[in-house]
Order: sequence, then structure tokens, then C-alpha cells
Amino acid sequence: MIVNILRFSFKDGTTDEQRAAVLAAMRRTASVESVSFSAVGRDLGDPADGFTHTYLAGIADLESLDRYLYDPVHLAGDFEIVPHLSRLSAIRMSDDEDPELAATLMAMHQKKLAAYPDWAALLDSIPDVRLAADA
Repeated sequence: MIVNILRFSFKDGTTDEQRAAVLAAMRRTASVESVSFSAVGRDLGDPADGFTHTYLAGIADLESLDRYLYDPVHLAGDFEIVPHLSRLSAIRMSDDEDPELAATLMAMHQKKLAAYPDWAALLDSIPDVRLAADA
């Protein structure tokens, strides 16, 4: 199982309607066939960390992750979501003991960045971002 956890906050000036639309887009992405379990909601971590919400998606294996990364719902959703984010932190964890798993996940992320330069630019537009692939 691969679990992707995104902690985030909205840009100043984001309306309640825009927040609701972003969270709805996240829930659609978290509901695609390749996701085993998910949650989207209020972040309960330390407020000093600066995050207000969290997205979690559990994905069974690398084949499912590949489908998730390129799912049209996911690709479209990011263009609805990302423009409203001021801060994003991505954490991944897994119960898979493969010592190469982190490198495999990074390679999958890099492959998507190369395949979708507009998506890569979109991620770069977030003012404060730390992705697991950057570590």
C-alpha cells in the first residue's frame, strides 16, 4: 500500500465557494478506481505549521499508482485545485519494504512532469511547496 498525504492551505482571498469547489475536486480525484481509501478534510495538525486541510489517498500498488497519476479525473482536477493553494506539503508512506520504492516513486513523478510540462508549471506556481519527490 502506498499512501499519499497532502497537507495544504488556501491562498488569501480564496472564497468559500472556491474552497468548496477545490475540496469537491479533491474528493473526485480521491474517488477514482485506483484509490483504495481516501479522506479529504480539515487538517488537525499544529496550526503553527500553516496547513488548514489534508488530502489522503491510499493506493494498493505501483500499477494502481500509475493509473492514478494519469487518470483524466486526476489530471483535470489538479488544474481546478492548484491555482488556489498557497502552501503544499506532500508525504508518502508505504508498508512495502522494497528499498528502491522511494526511487521508483520519484521516477514515476519525474516521468509525469516530463510528460505534462503544463502540469509541472502548475506545481511550480504554488508559492510554498515541498513534494516528497523533492526529498
